[in-house]
Amino acid sequence: MKSIVEIVMGSDSDIFIMEEAEEVLKEFKIPYSVRIISAHRTPDIAGEYGRNLLKRGVRVIIAGAGAAAHLAGAIASHTTIPVIGVPLSTSPLSGIDSLLSTVQMPGGIPVATMAIGKAGAKNAAIFAVQILSLEDKKLAEALKNYKKKMADEVVEKDRKLRKAKSTK
Repeated sequence: MKSIVEIVMGSDSDIFIMEEAEEVLKEFKIPYSVRIISAHRTPDIAGEYGRNLLKRGVRVIIAGAGAAAHLAGAIASHTTIPVIGVPLSTSPLSGIDSLLSTVQMPGGIPVATMAIGKAGAKNAAIFAVQILSLEDKKLAEALKNYKKKMADEVVEKDRKLRKAKSTK
């Protein structure tokens, strides 16, 4: 099955974090693939990759990178499809450098930027689902159910907590 979302990361050391995005895409049964492409070490590959996304039918990119974190922007500069950046905590600055590199794109080269690390990877995948659900009613319904399930879990935990505290 052809990927409609692609997860790209700058290094194989990022796989552990970016697997959070994979888990969400699996849950929603969205075809995806994973690549390692470095904006700095393989700039020609990154450019070619970005230029060929539409031809291959890819609808959304999730790009995770640390330190200078230019991967999302490098890809976004070569395509018109949505690029979601995930800053990774791979330097002594704990991801703040990655966050600033990802979010501070020049006008005309947008990159949606998520939180640093695992929460960002998970949210990037959910955001990709939200984008795709605009054109897919079944996916929109699945997303609605996903969010309801999250809310129900909080309500249930609250109920259990209040019950436990009231019996003391």
